This record gives sequence, structure tokens and C-alpha cells, in this order.
Amino acid sequence: MSDVSNDRLKNEVRKKYAEAAGSEGCCGPSCCSEAGPVADEVSAILGYTASELADLPEGSNLGLGCGNPVAIASLEEGETVLDLGSGAGIDCFLSTSKVGESGKVIGIDMTPEMVSKSRLGAEEGDFSNVEFRLGEIEHIPAADNSVDVVISNCVINLSPDKQQVFREVYRVLKPGGRLAVSDIVAIEEMPDNIRNDAEAYSGCIAGAVLVPEIENMLTGAGFSDVSIKIKDESMEMIKSWFSDLGAERYVRSAYIEARKRQQ
Repeated sequence: MSDVSNDRLKNEVRKKYAEAAGSEGCCGPSCCSEAGPVADEVSAILGYTASELADLPEGSNLGLGCGNPVAIASLEEGETVLDLGSGAGIDCFLSTSKVGESGKVIGIDMTPEMVSKSRLGAEEGDFSNVEFRLGEIEHIPAADNSVDVVISNCVINLSPDKQQVFREVYRVLKPGGRLAVSDIVAIEEMPDNIRNDAEAYSGCIAGAVLVPEIENMLTGAGFSDVSIKIKDESMEMIKSWFSDLGAERYVRSAYIEARKRQQ
């Protein structure tokens, strides 16, 4: 894929999620929904508990995502966590209570509107151990060997250069650090009418790649202990995003985990 094509895709994604940030919800069918009570209902389906949602700053839950990466990250007191594509901050805010005052949470998002929204939530909720940075996940604004855990929720599939994302994740993780993400993966080759659909791309479908490809990308970046667990129950959720495309036949939500080798 050319640099021009990559830039075009990124601009489409950035535009979509800028609108989502500004309208307190999503602008169309995809892996997102309206904020407020509807977003809470969606998030409950994704695996968030009522107590988790109740403690969030207002407006931080936009109903975005395809799972709950914090639930699989096994976060510990004092750890540094980095969230790729942090959006309005939901997973960052949930992580702060896990790592405590001695820990730190960093959210990365390429959409200025989302970064502003999450920073406002942190200020209003008095979260002292979280910060949000503007940046692209292919070029993570964080130092080498600086974080214990990288999480992400339905974002890596949006990148036109996933191998570069995994290389960057490996770079910023400390030796022995871990990756724990929820994302959309392909279980069968998608037809061209889905793969080339711009709305399906920004809606977390068309950019998904086959599980063996993800495994190869992760091992190619240096990761070990790679685990990809398909969530077959996500079929109905995906069907609701794009009922006219039949995307549920080709993709699923999955939990993806891996570990950086000890040096």
C-alpha cells in the first residue's frame, strides 16, 4: 500500500473519530455507539462491569471498542501502562485504579479532539497518574523500554502498517513487558467489496487481517508467548455494525496477548 493510500486511510479514520468525540458518540455504523446509557449498554456487552462504568469521568465512555483489554492485562500496583488509541480515555481511567498512585498510565491518540476530551476528563475526575499524548501508533511518542504493559481496544486493525505498530510496541516495552489488546481479526479472507469499503475500514472491519498473519507479525517483531483467543460470541455484535455487508462471516473480536523477551 502506498504512502498516499496510507495517509488517505488515516485521514478517514481521524475524521470519523473527531466527529465521534465532538458529538458525544459515533457518526454511523461501526464498532461504536452513542454515549450515555446506550454506550453503557454496549460496554456491558463488551465485558465492562457496572462498577467500572460507574466510576468513569462523564463523557469518557463513547461505546467504542470490541472488548475490555483491562480485564486481561493483569495490571499490578506501580506498573506503567500505555494505551494505543486511547480515545476519550475509558481504558486509561480504568487502569489508574489498578496501578495505583505509584503507577502511571499514558494514553496515545492521533485525534486532537479525543486527546482534548480525555484530558478534560482527567482534570475533572482529578486523575493525577494519567496523561494523554497526541501521536500515531506507528510512531509511539514514548521512550524505549519505558512501559510494563501496552493495551489497546479495537485500534490496531485501523492501522495500514500493523507490522510497524508491533515493532513500536516491542520498542517501548520493558524486557519481559506484555501486550494485551482487544481487536478485530479476520477468520476468513474478505471479499473485495468489504476490503475496499472505506466506511468498513474506519468501522474496524476492512482493515482486519488473518490470525496467522498477526501471529507472524508479532513473532517477527520479537514477541514470544503469543496468544490469540477468538470470541465467537462477537458475531452478533459485528453483524449489528454492518448488517448489509455480511462482515460477521469474515471477522471476529479477539483478545491478543504477547510478551517481550527478557534481555
